[in-house]
Amino acid sequence: MSRDAKINSLLLLLVAVLAVVPLVLGLGDHKEEPFAGADAEAETAITEIDPGYEPWFSPLYEPPSGEIESALFALQAAIGAGVLAYYFGLRRGRRQGAERARAEQERGAGTEADVEDSAPAGPGG
Repeated sequence: MSRDAKINSLLLLLVAVLAVVPLVLGLGDHKEEPFAGADAEAETAITEIDPGYEPWFSPLYEPPSGEIESALFALQAAIGAGVLAYYFGLRRGRRQGAERARAEQERGAGTEADVEDSAPAGPGG
């Protein structure tokens, strides 16, 4: 197994451990919704501190259920990942294209010099 494959396997194992350990240890069991987002946690904390607090902003769109909200969040994350992947792929492609063009140019310059050296001398040469 190559060094890169070992590193990738180790990282994959680490991600799996990080995902499973909180579930196995029961972290969040004391909550009504163990996977609530930071917005819900902040709202709960503010309500505990000041029960009369009135929010000064309301969401533009309130999804009808938590599942739809999660799906929209996942869709947003997927679109962001796609944009990042496109950008990095584009950069890599441009870099590889520039390297290929440079190599062809150097190869072309080398063959032109070889052609000039091997050309028969003209009259009087």
